[in-house]
Amino acid sequence: MPTTGTHNFIELSFEVSSTQHELLIALLASEGIEYFQEEDNRLLAYLPEGEWNEEKALSIRTLLEERLESAPPCKASFMADRNWNAEWEAHLQPIEISDRFLIVQKNKEVTPKPGQIVIEINPKMSFGTGYHATTRLMLRQMELLELKEKKIMDIGTGTGVLAIAARKLGNIRPILAFDNNTWAAENAQENIEMNSAGDISIKILDAEEDLVANLKEGYDLILANINKNVIDRILPAIRKYAPDAPVLLSGILVYDEPWLKKLLKRLSYTNERIIYEDEWLSAFIRPTS
Repeated sequence: MPTTGTHNFIELSFEVSSTQHELLIALLASEGIEYFQEEDNRLLAYLPEGEWNEEKALSIRTLLEERLESAPPCKASFMADRNWNAEWEAHLQPIEISDRFLIVQKNKEVTPKPGQIVIEINPKMSFGTGYHATTRLMLRQMELLELKEKKIMDIGTGTGVLAIAARKLGNIRPILAFDNNTWAAENAQENIEMNSAGDISIKILDAEEDLVANLKEGYDLILANINKNVIDRILPAIRKYAPDAPVLLSGILVYDEPWLKKLLKRLSYTNERIIYEDEWLSAFIRPTS
């Protein structure tokens, strides 16, 4: 849900069956919308009041018509600021990512499986909590990697869950986790402290403007759970300034896999492993030697 503060929001209410929620969320996320609430036959999406205008409405409608043949009925309503976090948290349940990972809300009692890693998240957003497929895909990919000696950069860290997971999987090197959203960075810091995950540097940086300077510090693994448009712009810089670093990507629609393969070929990356959930994919790529 949106943040608590002195901001008003626009609620977009889409009349769609629950079977269409994942695809619609994926499409709306590509338009920069990050906050959602799912109901049986309705999907609610929220964006700051200042971002809603005729141009944005047309862009969303055009995208949905292209991908869905016809845009579902949508009603836009003004929503005055309120305690969004309390409403969002009231709907949360523990999320079992795999036999290895369990994500739970702060202070909720759970009984993990033997050997299962528990990550506590005080969630203030719908992305980055395990409640979205892109995060689950990243975590499942990370389970398969040897992370202990990797110096890691986490681009668009959100709640900090991926950086925390790296620590809990045995990583002992410095981790830089950054986001361009002040509130997200603050939330990530809270979650890192709550999980006793030390030596993770949280910074407020732009994924494009500040990337090159930080890449020059040298990293062994790049995590990027963002979106297609940003990946398209930053992957060439990663290839140039971190030429030996593998990259773990998510936030890409399955429909965009042909685009991804062309991009990887152009930049001389090898796609080592790709996994899927719902409308999303995650790719683990390495520079071609």
